[in-house]
Amino acid sequence: MPDGRFITFEGIEGCGKSTQARLLAQELLSRGAPVLVTREPGGTDLGERLRGVLMARGEAITPLAELFLMEAARAQHVERVIRPALARGDWVVCDRFADSSTAYQGGGRGLGTALVEEINRVACQGLLPDRTILLDLPVGDGLARARNRVSTNAANCRFEDEDLAFHRAVAEAYRHLAARESARVALVDGRGAAEDVHGRVLAALAGLLP
Repeated sequence: MPDGRFITFEGIEGCGKSTQARLLAQELLSRGAPVLVTREPGGTDLGERLRGVLMARGEAITPLAELFLMEAARAQHVERVIRPALARGDWVVCDRFADSSTAYQGGGRGLGTALVEEINRVACQGLLPDRTILLDLPVGDGLARARNRVSTNAANCRFEDEDLAFHRAVAEAYRHLAARESARVALVDGRGAAEDVHGRVLAALAGLLP
C-alpha cells in the first residue's frame, strides 16, 4: 500500500515557500522517503508554458481568464504528475496548489471563494493535500524580499507589481482559509532564518513525517 503524502506550501509573495519546500524534500530524502518536488503553476510542459504567460508582464489578463489558465495548468499537473506520484508511494512536495487560487484569484482578484473553490474541485478531481504549510509573514516584509531577490527562474513579475491593497487581500484570504480549515492548514511563522522556519515546519508536520 503506497504510504506517500501530499504536502503543499502556501503564502504571500516572498514568504519563503520555495526554500522551505526544498528543505523539507531534503529532510524526507534523509529519512529514506521517495520525494517529488513540483510547483504551480507548472510541473508539466503545458503548465510551464502557461506559467510563462501568467507570470510575465505584458497583455492584461482578466481575473476570470487568469483563473482558467491557472486551473488548466492544475488539471494537467494533477492527472499527469501528482496522482501518479502518490500512487507510487512518493511524497509530493508542491510549491503552491489550489489554495493559491483561492487566495489570489478569489481574494486578490475579487472573484470570491465559492466560485474559485468550485473550479478548484473540478481541476483537482477532488484531490486535497494531506497537510498545507501556510507561511505567515507581514505583507510589507514579503514584498521587500520578493522585489529584491535575484532568481534564474521565471519571476512573478505580474503579481509582484500589484499594489499593496491586492497583496493585503491575498493575505487576508489566506488567514480566512487557515481559520476555516485548521485541521489541514498549518499556519507557520515565516520570520527569521530559513533553518529556524524549517524547524517550525517540521514541528507542524509532526506525526505525519516518516
